[in-house]
Amino acid sequence: MDEPASGRKKRWWASWLWCLVAAVAGIAVAASATLVGAYTKLSGNIKHVAVDPGDLGARPAKVSKALNILMVGSDTRVGANIKYGHREYGERTDTIILAHISPNRGNALLISFPRDSLVQLPACRAKNGLPGQRAHVGMINESFNFGGIACTYKTIETLTGIRIDHFVKVDFTGFKSMVNALGGVEVCVPKPIDDDKALLHLPAGRQTLKGEQALGYVRVRYALGDGSDIGRIQRQQMFLASMIKKAMSGSTLTDPAKLFDFLDAATKSVTTDPELTIGVMKDLATSAQGLAAGNIRFVTTPWRYSLSQPGRVEWVQPQARQLFQLVATDTKLNSSNLKSNTGREAKVPKSKIEISIQNGTTQAGLGSQVAAALEQRGYSVAKVGDAKVKPYPKTTIRYSSSGQSRVPTLAGDLVTSRNAMVTDTTTTRLVLVIGADWKGLKPMQVSESDIKGIDATQDSCSDA
Repeated sequence: MDEPASGRKKRWWASWLWCLVAAVAGIAVAASATLVGAYTKLSGNIKHVAVDPGDLGARPAKVSKALNILMVGSDTRVGANIKYGHREYGERTDTIILAHISPNRGNALLISFPRDSLVQLPACRAKNGLPGQRAHVGMINESFNFGGIACTYKTIETLTGIRIDHFVKVDFTGFKSMVNALGGVEVCVPKPIDDDKALLHLPAGRQTLKGEQALGYVRVRYALGDGSDIGRIQRQQMFLASMIKKAMSGSTLTDPAKLFDFLDAATKSVTTDPELTIGVMKDLATSAQGLAAGNIRFVTTPWRYSLSQPGRVEWVQPQARQLFQLVATDTKLNSSNLKSNTGREAKVPKSKIEISIQNGTTQAGLGSQVAAALEQRGYSVAKVGDAKVKPYPKTTIRYSSSGQSRVPTLAGDLVTSRNAMVTDTTTTRLVLVIGADWKGLKPMQVSESDIKGIDATQDSCSDA
């Protein structure tokens, strides 16, 4: 599943910027109300591209006043982006997010679609020098490459049944300037990072990262966790949540110069449909003044690794359809329409739980399979290896007193109901020893704890 460093480099830059547009929408009113000149300047920064309704085909119905904004990241290599490498075929999007903003503008849910998702792609006609797309099963990010934003628009509406109102395309070169305009973004580094590939060297603990360090942090892969892309995505989401929290904080909103610098960097990086103007963002923000960072959540479409095409992922059904249906109908998410995996809400969210996995069976590769499945559910897997004793008779969760609150969440995902619990470790990390009685994980369903996703007010250094 590895990819060239240049290919990895663009992916997360894009993902940060799109979601930051949600923050822009939430605070644009503050800048526009300050000076007419600032409003005009920010409006002039944004580029617009129209989507022909004829390119979208039959569309889902609009069922509420909720606002759905398609956010994509572009890796074009023209202009200032040429320093990131030449690409003959122009641009493509490697990450796609759909922002669902509630009718009362008090909550926002941002759904990520893994870029390696194998899905049924619709047909899109050739246009504007692009070859078009034939209907086929392929990677979700092909649509942008072959049919542009209109084809991606059509693809997401076809797959989800959610009516899209606007789109935002983001140029990833604005990432560092946006971070710097905020005075840096705070993250929590669980252990020292010494990664030459990511050009990053950091001590453990709280860190405020700017420019190149911020870029290195979202690039780092092998020096943290198990080296997988899934673990890196989790760190990226936490970084973005911290970034939005700071963008919407009093220290930013009450500092006209800082606010303008941030909005200036953000608006220079985006292309939208003509209807999504700074004026629309201002009106949206006026009606959403109560929108706090804690009401912005990030979730990922339920997925699993593909067994037929290594390196690709497939969406887990019916969970994905259930999620899309709830969003499409703007149904309030609660215990009456969402089933819980554990029967009760976990005290500690999965994104806060780090696990080491030890394979105590004779089945080669089982540890890696379990790691992939747990990462898919939102856990952070720090290490995968073999148990010292084989075969290990009983699946066991080892933990320390400081990690005890994390045990029920993990235990609730395991089929084996009578897991051995042993308090014999010294860190908050859980150790899952896969024993001879291993029966796998319980079927995934969209639960209230899952849909809560990552909270933009969470402290990345806290336990819960």
